[in-house]
Amino acid sequence: MASLKIGIAGAGIAGLTTAIALQKAGHDVVVYEQSKQFFRVGADINLTPNAVRALDGLGEKIGAAIRKSAARPTHRISRTWDTGEETSRLEMSDTAEKKYGAPQLTIHRADLLAALSDAFPAERVKFAKRLKSVVENEQGITIDFEDGTSDKVDVLIGADGIHSVVRKALFGDENPRFTGVVAFRAVVPANRLEGVPNLGAFTKWWGPNPQSQIVTFPLNRGEDIFIFATIGQDSWHEESWTTQGSVEELRALYADFHPDATVLLDACDDVLKTALYERDPLPFWSKGHIALLGDASHPMLPFMAQGAGMAIEDAVVLARCLNQTTGKSDINAALKLYESVRLDRASKVQLGSRGNTWLRDGGNADWVYGYDSWEVPLATDADLEHA
Repeated sequence: MASLKIGIAGAGIAGLTTAIALQKAGHDVVVYEQSKQFFRVGADINLTPNAVRALDGLGEKIGAAIRKSAARPTHRISRTWDTGEETSRLEMSDTAEKKYGAPQLTIHRADLLAALSDAFPAERVKFAKRLKSVVENEQGITIDFEDGTSDKVDVLIGADGIHSVVRKALFGDENPRFTGVVAFRAVVPANRLEGVPNLGAFTKWWGPNPQSQIVTFPLNRGEDIFIFATIGQDSWHEESWTTQGSVEELRALYADFHPDATVLLDACDDVLKTALYERDPLPFWSKGHIALLGDASHPMLPFMAQGAGMAIEDAVVLARCLNQTTGKSDINAALKLYESVRLDRASKVQLGSRGNTWLRDGGNADWVYGYDSWEVPLATDADLEHA
């Protein structure tokens, strides 16, 4: 394996997971983050068994850290919004761990980022580095930053989210599309919800249309309950994850839902509100020695709870492919190999999340939860020729 200088744009979940996997293999990895420091912001995350197993492969330290603060949902339950009818139920926790090799964990994004950042050398994360332009030639990739500095790398990975500058360098100017769906987020102490059924489960209340749902699951080892609700609303376009919403609006919008759901909303003291954006699946994710992963390549609606999971899977497979290189001449092939392994699966999940029917009335979760990014076969040369 050749040791490469690899730059990663973005110190989020996708970027740090990739950085750890590549650094462990001996590459010279540097992460460029536009923020001035890590902040405890963002949504709470559902790490399904496919994501947890991928993270476990990065080392015992990370696996232990995410389990320290996370909750382990007992089941994944689907219920109908008005009647309360239970339409599907999957056992999770110990059952999922036996079946898939890892449990489902629900965790705050900041706790996951803390576990990842603790496992990567702090001096290799360069803060306040907002990418301005990217140019690739025979000498390598030159990255110019808005602060006037620049750097050169052998490989550049765009893990810089839905508004990716690296994506823009590959595909030109384009904007994500507002879905017409908004999301509300709130956290309620579990001790204020005594008598409410299934607090220890991941429960999805399927609304009267694909845009409408309420999802609840435990956080902080079950001490809190996270509430995530979506609904169609064309009039709201604010994308920030820190914008305050109205508790009164939240309750009014879901007033016709079953009492087991509305009792959770009645317990909310405050709520955050954001508009949801997405893009269509891309035909390819790499060009030359530059590649995309996570939300930079396949931003998706949260209806399958796989945004973080797909990014983590991308990171592991990308690292495995780059770790097969014997020199700089192999980089392009390694990135096309990564793309050929990952593109179809991520696109399928991306479109499935948009359709929002997965597991509503039961079905097989194995194709999502049973995926092992450390063991999935890498494409053959014949596959690569058609990638």
